[in-house]
Amino acid sequence: MGLVDVLLQSFSSVSLLGALAVLLLIYLLSTSSVSSDGRKEPPGPTPLPLLGNLLQLDLQRPYNTLLKFSKKYGSVFTVYFGPKKVVVLAGYKTVKEALVTHDEDFGERDPVKVMKDFNEGHGVLWSNGNLWKETRRFALTNLRDFGMGKRACEDKITDEGQHLIEVFKTFKGEAFDTTQALNYAVSNIICSMVYGSRFEYDDPEFTSMVDRVNRNIQLVGSSLIQMYNLFPWLFQWTSIRREVFELTAANKKQNMDLFSRLKETLNPQMSRGFVDAFLVRQQNLEESGITDSNFNSTNLLSTVMNLFAAGTDTTSTTLRWGLLLMAKYPKIQDQVQEELKSVIGDRQVQVDDRKKLPFTDAVIHETQRLASILPTAVPHRTSRDITFQGHFIKKGTTVYPLLTSVLHDASEWEKPHTFHPAHFLDKDNKFVKREAFMPFSAGRRICLGESLARMELFIFFSTLLQHFRFTPAPGVTEEELDLTPGTGFTLGPSPHKLCAVSRM
Repeated sequence: MGLVDVLLQSFSSVSLLGALAVLLLIYLLSTSSVSSDGRKEPPGPTPLPLLGNLLQLDLQRPYNTLLKFSKKYGSVFTVYFGPKKVVVLAGYKTVKEALVTHDEDFGERDPVKVMKDFNEGHGVLWSNGNLWKETRRFALTNLRDFGMGKRACEDKITDEGQHLIEVFKTFKGEAFDTTQALNYAVSNIICSMVYGSRFEYDDPEFTSMVDRVNRNIQLVGSSLIQMYNLFPWLFQWTSIRREVFELTAANKKQNMDLFSRLKETLNPQMSRGFVDAFLVRQQNLEESGITDSNFNSTNLLSTVMNLFAAGTDTTSTTLRWGLLLMAKYPKIQDQVQEELKSVIGDRQVQVDDRKKLPFTDAVIHETQRLASILPTAVPHRTSRDITFQGHFIKKGTTVYPLLTSVLHDASEWEKPHTFHPAHFLDKDNKFVKREAFMPFSAGRRICLGESLARMELFIFFSTLLQHFRFTPAPGVTEEELDLTPGTGFTLGPSPHKLCAVSRM
């Protein structure tokens, strides 16, 4: 969708030219590739006043335009999203150098407007400073205490996998959309760690909360919400913006109700999950006379909503890609199922089996690499003035690490745009790690749920492939299965249905 289309959607009686005139009167951009003291800034396409490079961007898939720019301007370049100046980092070596070697310099978060509205500087994903450090440290410690990366968590995933199998069986081999079932199964794992219990797939409180999160993730990546982030006073009246706020308000209310019920039965000696642990810490601080800590109701709500959304969407989206790729490439599915049969047989797969299942592990990693569901890392911001690869970047500059350019870097991957599990296998067909495998980002802002996601992907994917053969819907050939990603904050497959034919 082009900028003009977006603007036309947003105005009924106000003319486009009139709106642009107002914009130009309010803000005039001054752009130069040289800083005020003569230092060389990253190059980039010439921007227009206020509109920046918006007319050159594919607003539905901006990462595609950024990839094209990187070929012309190099691995460090400047682009203007309207009035907002952004430095883009492309390619494995550049992204790693910034996020790992210079993690302190590039380690701040740059919250977009819609997220500022939701979180008000709180939570674990969009915050900065001491609040972020303390909240992230507490979240990591307690999620590990409640099983993340441990056997207790493995048992929860295994049990949830059995519920998922039963849901898939109800379709009796007929074509269905895997989205909701996978969303509910994955969400239940983070729910058990955050709230202390799982939910049934027909519980309307649970399903409505998951469905709203996934709808919001779609909307937040839309062209109109991107325009709201850039020009909030102009786009705040759009219907999509209202829908996002209504969905978020409903989930906030549901979480507050859940917190109230948990608080009524809170036992300081036996925390059931992250919420309990947070409430106990809050109570202890308040009893000590400390009332201005980061352990407050606002931060609890924002953190839980961050964990719930991140813990639901990314893993379930990756699993959807995995099953779609198995249906599209049946010979690879054959190899996975042959390996599972010869090594595991009919017993339940366990995390310890990963080393004995190199091809299956390679297929999961290659799914993550090719799908690249988070094409651009959540926006970063420089914490100080820095000269990086010969370019001066001012303190407070928004930085977009282009993760899809890392996962599809032609200098790192033999077949960057092809589904090729051999990327993760050596000549003896043993699994090999690849440094350019960076789907969870890197450095101090790396996804805190990486170990949980890896465990979920391995157990859910292997378990489903043990029990089902995945094929296209009747009337659809393997060649016709579309691998074009949809749109949204994360990139899921385009809408499709698959058949899950029982093998047991």
